[in-house]
Amino acid sequence: MNAGGAGRRAITRVFHERYGRPALFDEVRFHGMTDRAIIRGGLSRAGLACDEPTIDVICASYLEALADEMPRSKGFRVFPGVPEVLDALAGRRGIAIGLGTGNLRRGAELKLERAGLAQHFTFGGFGCDHEDRPAIVRIGAERGAALLGTTLDACRVVVIGDTPRDVEAARAIGADSLAVATGGIPPDELSAAGATWALPDLAQPGVVNVLSGATDTCPV
Repeated sequence: MNAGGAGRRAITRVFHERYGRPALFDEVRFHGMTDRAIIRGGLSRAGLACDEPTIDVICASYLEALADEMPRSKGFRVFPGVPEVLDALAGRRGIAIGLGTGNLRRGAELKLERAGLAQHFTFGGFGCDHEDRPAIVRIGAERGAALLGTTLDACRVVVIGDTPRDVEAARAIGADSLAVATGGIPPDELSAAGATWALPDLAQPGVVNVLSGATDTCPV
């Protein structure tokens, strides 16, 4: 999904209110970054203390600002195919659907609630678990395996993402990756980054079959 800049507005607002520095994030690309890393980077650019207690306080303020921004984010949208794929996989035996996201857990929930998709995600790895993306994905996958009553080694994991960082995280934990171009990076670049499959979006034919393990081929 695209939150319509709600996260950027929320963190900019917090830094402006606390430090009077609204322009710290003007040249920063948030895509693929964890929330805590974004905050740490902002503090560093401002020459401010980057200690964990300070980051914790800013995270709490950020979540309050995000809760205010989300309902009125005019550019918010869910990408093609996402609801349909989630509905198609929901309740299938042996499949667990979770998040592997740099968002703080409550931040992810706020975005999913706005999208009407929160019911599909009962677990995940989040930016409050770790700042390293492969570690976040592994934590989420381990929680999914536990939900299925098995070990991660016994599971087939497919990471869906739209940046090379998502592809790298999947490779780091030995998972497949289905990369989509909805984040602005074209499929050929995602393929070059090592994606198992690279597609324009999740509305393409064969996506559900690939995710469910029915086939290894995902035609465009």
